[in-house]
Amino acid sequence: MRIKISLIFSLLICTVSMLQAQTSSVTVSGMIKGKADKTALPFVNIVLKTEKDSAFVTGTVSNEEGRFTLTNIKSGNYVLQFSYTGFASKSQSILVGSLSSFLDIGTIELQQDSKQLQEVVVSSKQDDVSNKMDKKTYSVAANISQSGGSVLQTLKNLPGVTTSQEGKVELRGSDKVAILIDGKQTALTGFGSQTGLDNIPASAIERIEIINNPSAKYDANGNAGIINIIYKKNKQQGFNGKVGFTTGVGALWQKKENLPTIRPQYQATPKINPSLSLNYRKNKINAFLQADWLYTETLNKNEFVTRTFDDGTIINQQTKRNRNTHFVTTKAGIDWNINNQNTLTISGLFGIEKIIDRGDQPFFNKDYSNRLRLWQFLEDELKTTAVASAAYQHKFKQAGHLLNIGFNYTFHREDEKYNFVNTLPTYTGLDSFKLLSDEHVADFNIDYVKPLKHGRIEGGIKFRYRDIPTNMQFKPGFNSPLDTNAGGAATYTEIIPAVYGNYVYESKKIEAEIGLRVEYVDLQYKVNPNHNTYKSDGYNYTQPFPNVRLAYKINDQNKISLFYNRRVDRPNEVDIRIFPKYDDAEIIKVGNPALRPQFTNSYELGYKNTMKKGYFYSALYHRSTEGTITRIATQVPPSTLIYTVFQNAGHSSNTGVEMVFQHDFSKAVSFNTNVNVYQNSIDAFTVENKYPVPSIYTATKERFTSGNIKLNGIFHLPKQIDIQVTSIYLAPDIIPQGKIGTRFSVDMGIKKQIQKSKGELFFNASDIFNTLKIKKELNGNGFKLTSTDYYETQVFRLGYSYKF
Repeated sequence: MRIKISLIFSLLICTVSMLQAQTSSVTVSGMIKGKADKTALPFVNIVLKTEKDSAFVTGTVSNEEGRFTLTNIKSGNYVLQFSYTGFASKSQSILVGSLSSFLDIGTIELQQDSKQLQEVVVSSKQDDVSNKMDKKTYSVAANISQSGGSVLQTLKNLPGVTTSQEGKVELRGSDKVAILIDGKQTALTGFGSQTGLDNIPASAIERIEIINNPSAKYDANGNAGIINIIYKKNKQQGFNGKVGFTTGVGALWQKKENLPTIRPQYQATPKINPSLSLNYRKNKINAFLQADWLYTETLNKNEFVTRTFDDGTIINQQTKRNRNTHFVTTKAGIDWNINNQNTLTISGLFGIEKIIDRGDQPFFNKDYSNRLRLWQFLEDELKTTAVASAAYQHKFKQAGHLLNIGFNYTFHREDEKYNFVNTLPTYTGLDSFKLLSDEHVADFNIDYVKPLKHGRIEGGIKFRYRDIPTNMQFKPGFNSPLDTNAGGAATYTEIIPAVYGNYVYESKKIEAEIGLRVEYVDLQYKVNPNHNTYKSDGYNYTQPFPNVRLAYKINDQNKISLFYNRRVDRPNEVDIRIFPKYDDAEIIKVGNPALRPQFTNSYELGYKNTMKKGYFYSALYHRSTEGTITRIATQVPPSTLIYTVFQNAGHSSNTGVEMVFQHDFSKAVSFNTNVNVYQNSIDAFTVENKYPVPSIYTATKERFTSGNIKLNGIFHLPKQIDIQVTSIYLAPDIIPQGKIGTRFSVDMGIKKQIQKSKGELFFNASDIFNTLKIKKELNGNGFKLTSTDYYETQVFRLGYSYKF
């Protein structure tokens, strides 16, 4: 294994990879006093110059308390010069590094005798891979080929990320990803899941952060990492904003025709996305509003499945789902700068998602000569989300010395109705069910940050209460296949208090970050006592989650960094939900209340080389997981129905290498690519699916090497025209009980600045060659399943936006 990884690393070290990131700056502060009497010295002149050539960078004077602040300083080596009437001038070398956005150089004492001050090291935190190598930040506006689409569609072009039509996001081959909105978990994207990403318009988003190695200040869930989605929020003086309108069309050509006797597939599906962003800032008040409406018609699923059973029975089926989606989201708030030290922000987010699915499932025999059954459904789902947030910040006199207090409340209602028509040769049955789920989540947190001469310390506490009462009511028709005894009420309750501390240190050569988060979790799941299979269950634990980062700066252009993280993935409420789901009539999904968390230890070695016109980044990583959460499919003969249930499958691991290379060949051409190669391994395990009756499944050890390559070219043409071409290749990979096949697509986008750069026109196309489809193979206890999903992937969009 080590030899294989070494060969892979050596081979790929010459390959290019993709990244677009933003760089932030650092604030340097300190205090100036007299040497003799220790009194503060006001109005001292402070000048910052480059160490290399003494070029002037910036300057300021100390205030009445002797304090000074220099802002917007980039990484590098500098000299600070202090001059004051009656005192000798002083010079001091400083290093602006890459770990903290606000650092304090401490107290500078001036005296009449000239004396060389000791060197002080100051560092900064930047939001790109070139610094800590724990986070990458991407501007959504820079992703031309997915402008006007959803957040999910934008994510698929980012390094190390893969996505599916089901809304699943994977980082480096794992779907255990925590999704945050403005740094917080909300029901808009799910707690522990990734629901809703395909219905958040990219036009509402400023940037996306990918955090592969989170520090202790983040919640401990998400072994693969965190994706943080940052909404737009302008802070310019006066009244300003942006309006936009995007329209598009998808599914222009059929990838595969329907099986006989069912309703037509959606074609020429319309897409509409108007958006509005407003901001008003005056004196102490900054008010903001972001509103989007997204309407889409989509061929959401068009999957052809063959099930082959050990007794020779073969069933062919198609699952076709035409989807209409209306999604309205509005975020508004006010920043109140009470004074120079205190700020209060109050904001709210409201979203309504209306989904109508019209599905057809014909079932045929081996040679398609006989239709065995036709299952049709109408899903009417309304999701309502409301989020209220309040954040208070106190700035101490020392720059970057902060106290943050926040409260966040989320309400999410899922109101779902299904109506079924079950057509068999001898009769037709009408069935339905209704699901109502209300989710209440309250988060309270206190965070403290204090800059030091060589880093910073930070710590805090957090408390979460989460309550989800759910009710499923089945309404059976004639000869109903619905399991009416599996309905009723269930309530999910979760309490999580947590405390964390983090210490950051930096010198000219060494960087260190050491943190510890301790979480207590108490989860209870109360089940309808009349349920035919499951009983009430739950768990609790107190666990430490440490993180360590050690880095060595070889020189200004080269750095290596070593990471260690311990993280947890708790089952989400839908993973343990006791109700069978019938959107597929013969492959039925059910939750498992006995499901337990999985714990992961992650190790990573990263290397970064900064070049004059680009950079190269590589990371060798390994994740080891106990209690792996996966979905297991079993059959209970003589029935041909298949039930898929979440289980803890034992030990698994994920080992790989990721590389990112970016180079600006000229002002007109920029090229970047991302290569990610990994090996997934799942040890042998045996589990028991209890629903609808006990069924044992045993798997042997499985190991498979996979990966993906993403190539991205950006061309800056005359007359403010930009073109982007992105190609994505995903190699075959293992999934629970089987494999997923090769996937390939090419996206393209073009935009032009108009109206003195206030207006922008764009046109783009995703999967322009219509090549993307998903092939799967599953092997169960007594059956084999093969499937290909020809869902809608090709979409053409045209859009316009105007800033004022």
